[in-house]
Amino acid sequence: MTKEEVLKLFKDTGALLEGHFQLSSGLHSPQYFQCAKVLQYPHYTEVLCREIAQHFKEMNVDVVISPALGGIVVGQEVARQLRARSIFAERADGILQLRRGFEIKTAERVLACEDAVTTGGSIGEVLDIVKKRGGSIVGTACLVDRTTRKPGSDQRERLFSLLKMDVVTYEPAQCPLCQQNIPLVKPGSRSV
Repeated sequence: MTKEEVLKLFKDTGALLEGHFQLSSGLHSPQYFQCAKVLQYPHYTEVLCREIAQHFKEMNVDVVISPALGGIVVGQEVARQLRARSIFAERADGILQLRRGFEIKTAERVLACEDAVTTGGSIGEVLDIVKKRGGSIVGTACLVDRTTRKPGSDQRERLFSLLKMDVVTYEPAQCPLCQQNIPLVKPGSRSV
């Protein structure tokens, strides 16, 4: 799929929202990607995740790990297409961790998947889990990359995404949307 086709799919399913949003970083933005809106359609999920699976098909992935909640659907479908195990990390006491008996064995080849990456915080926590357990990170992937990474920012620098969006963000004190009294919405699953 081209980036234009991916963006059109997000717009057509209402997954690209326009308004006044508070991001997990605390910044404000006039746009927000609600990936769940496109992922509610399994046939779109299959098509989008096929792009990720194809990119990593030669990497001999053993395990796909995702942060809960948003990344679970993407990770599950990518793992299905790669014929790998699918596990997820979830927050307990504010920290992402493996639960439910999930494990990463030493030297297992691990791909980390997420729906949308904004700050890189969740995917970074997942990568730390993999490293602490002795897994070998083969890559990171997401549907939408809206980060503003600096060159040399470790594993995240090699993030594979279907769509890279430079979305405008504002510090709350300088937000023109706040100044226009447009209602602020916090749509994500992660606490600020």
